[in-house]
Amino acid sequence: MSKENNNQDRKPGKFTFNSYWIYGSIILGLIVFNLMFLNEASTEVINFQQFTNLVESGDVAKIEVLNKKDARIFLKQESLSKPEFSNLKESAFNKAHPHYTFNIGPPESFADQIKDLNARVTPEKRVYPSYVEKENWMGPLMGWLIPIFLFLGLWIFMMRRVSGGAGGPGAQIFNIGKSKATLFEKDQKVTVTFADVAGLEEAKEEVMEVVDFLKNPKKYTSLGGKIPKGVLLVGPPGTGKTLLAKAVAGEAAVPFFSISGSDFVEMFVGVGASRVRDLFKQAREKAPCIVFIDEIDAIGRARGRNAIQGGNDERENTLNQLLVEMDGFSTDKGVIIMAATNRPDILDGALMRPGRFDRQIGLERPDLAGREAIFKVHIKTIKIAPGVDPKILSEMTPGFVGADIANVCNEAALIAARRNKTAVDLDDFHYALDRVIGGLEKRNKVISPEEKEIIAHHEAGHAICGWYLEHASPLVKVTIVPRGIGTLGYAQYLPKEEYITRTEQMLDRMCMALGGRAAESVIFDKISTGAQSDLDHVTKMAYSMVSVYGLDDKVGNVSFYGLSQDQFQKPYSDDTATLIDNRVREIIDGQYERAKQLLRSHKNELDMLARQLLEKEVLLKSDIEKMIGPRPFQIKGTTAKDEEIETNPVDHVTVVVPPIPGQEELTNTSSESEEEK
Repeated sequence: MSKENNNQDRKPGKFTFNSYWIYGSIILGLIVFNLMFLNEASTEVINFQQFTNLVESGDVAKIEVLNKKDARIFLKQESLSKPEFSNLKESAFNKAHPHYTFNIGPPESFADQIKDLNARVTPEKRVYPSYVEKENWMGPLMGWLIPIFLFLGLWIFMMRRVSGGAGGPGAQIFNIGKSKATLFEKDQKVTVTFADVAGLEEAKEEVMEVVDFLKNPKKYTSLGGKIPKGVLLVGPPGTGKTLLAKAVAGEAAVPFFSISGSDFVEMFVGVGASRVRDLFKQAREKAPCIVFIDEIDAIGRARGRNAIQGGNDERENTLNQLLVEMDGFSTDKGVIIMAATNRPDILDGALMRPGRFDRQIGLERPDLAGREAIFKVHIKTIKIAPGVDPKILSEMTPGFVGADIANVCNEAALIAARRNKTAVDLDDFHYALDRVIGGLEKRNKVISPEEKEIIAHHEAGHAICGWYLEHASPLVKVTIVPRGIGTLGYAQYLPKEEYITRTEQMLDRMCMALGGRAAESVIFDKISTGAQSDLDHVTKMAYSMVSVYGLDDKVGNVSFYGLSQDQFQKPYSDDTATLIDNRVREIIDGQYERAKQLLRSHKNELDMLARQLLEKEVLLKSDIEKMIGPRPFQIKGTTAKDEEIETNPVDHVTVVVPPIPGQEELTNTSSESEEEK
């Protein structure tokens, strides 16, 4: 529990002891010691002649000889009123504080000197020294205490540093094994609700049911049902796992503990397991409640991987304690564990089994309707100009997750403010999409005319191939303005959202990706390094066709994905590896020749488009239609309104990436911007 929550739980007027009382007591003791004992060191030291003058003037009340070494002189009270003694004051802490002191030398000689002095003065002025033996124990004691205090101070400083910094939870050395979870109760209302979560309707229904379990348990237990023990949120980064957990905290009328998986990791042995025990102890006291562990893969990795022989793996100890605590709950306790991760494939099998995480909720990338709902949520806080339609924005952002959409809306607002506008219009969203995908515009980058001409023909080659290939995504924008790091130009397309891909679609997109290098070969009879990214994408697509999706007739209906993860041993013979390599080369070479043949047949359009790019630097779909006519193909399932969209944040190549094990997707071609991002 955090320090702030602890402070709120304390009752007014109740005494609570902490380490600051120790610090204050030590400082106060040193101050008192200084005033009571060390101020004696400031007593004025005189010689024997000055002492003789004081005795002859009748000002000495008494004299003490301490340890046969130092004489301590005390003046008479009435003598202190004399002007020569105006600088002498009695100590407020020690009335027996001497006024003067001097060293007596040899005790025998001092006795003779006192005897001679008394013989010269009148009886009322005579002094008779008293000898006092007093052991000086403060000096040796301070010699022991000061090093100990210094050592303790250094140790406390180091403990605070390794425990997360001063003032944070667990900062004190005695709290290092305590849980760092933040507790949200009824009086600490979280502002995020389910109304702020859009595009995750199925996941919201599952989570809302869990919240209803805790609010109305009898509704389910009366029918023989059992409350689930654990809920695991799984999905790519940015899909809203943590946001959904915050919404649960905002909606649930029960205590909500929130902690990150990395908070259990410490350099000290046993600290992680101790924090797990403390967290679940607090959860039992607050039951019914919800415990949320974000990024649980920090402690939930499968055991036995990269194990050190004879070593003590602190992370595995923490995971073992978590497994024990989750198994220790009975169904009537009302404690539900929620966790989030984007790497479910590395989690330990014991953590994923029923009885611990009974439910696994998948959060996928939102579809068209989901993105529209997310845009509606984010533009509520932005002053939008008339004409900004969330549906159009959602069509412009295929493959975007909630975090990407939030970034686009924020960038659009910043761009509008930079332009001194009173509202954010659609043009600002266009620039924001360019910024998010391509990076910061760099018009000041110095590019030679020869290189600029090559770049223009390269991008024009992509655009022409995409324009005249049936299964390529329709072009909406092409530019040669440098953006980001290493991006000298790019084309944007509007792909259809699809979940399966046919062979002819993949071949057309490979041909379009090779159109840039093919244009360089057709126009200049030379090629450059500008196609490195295109070749990388095409190679991945070709290998996916042959060895993953079984789309090649010669290799056959086999898939080696998942079997070829071991880099030292392949699941096929050397002859099969040679066949796969040869087929990949044949496919890529065939599409490259196809792209060159297509560009030769449309060389005039290629030259015209390149010249316009050199002149204007940015061409939209409407500009290309004016130059070379309308596109001869229209993607099935789209409408005329879809074809009118003038900008889209999708890169000019489609990459087919093997799916993550455990997911039901066959391809990843619905988001052409994913690999570029």
